[in-house]
Amino acid sequence: MSETHARIQSFEEFWPFYVSQHLDPTDRKLHFVGTSLALGCLAVAPLRPKALLLAPVLGYGFAWIGHALFEKNKPATFTYPLWSLRGDLRMWWLTLTGKMEPELARAREMFGDEAAEPAHGGNGVSADDGNGVGADA
Repeated sequence: MSETHARIQSFEEFWPFYVSQHLDPTDRKLHFVGTSLALGCLAVAPLRPKALLLAPVLGYGFAWIGHALFEKNKPATFTYPLWSLRGDLRMWWLTLTGKMEPELARAREMFGDEAAEPAHGGNGVSADDGNGVGADA
């Protein structure tokens, strides 16, 4: 998408774009590992509060390495921070449950095998209730 395209207004509009930014299987594996480690940090935080500091480092660190080395694109986190987090949680869940492949096919159909460019504007903060994992606020 380019600046001339309409702004993304909801998470459900954002989701196919988000998936198009994660077509490389190694990038998705790195996201899965990073998200799993970040969730693990959150799980142990009641016993080890300092683990909360490590959660974003692990989650974003693995993801950003995947974008830099494999996708060769800019993470959606910089344009749509909350929707990107929600997208990562949805992608993690769909990967865990073996249901990510139809989403990849849909993104390829919409954007081709090349990653889409983000529509500018929007901040990933929405009252959208969509069917995604996570909340926007």
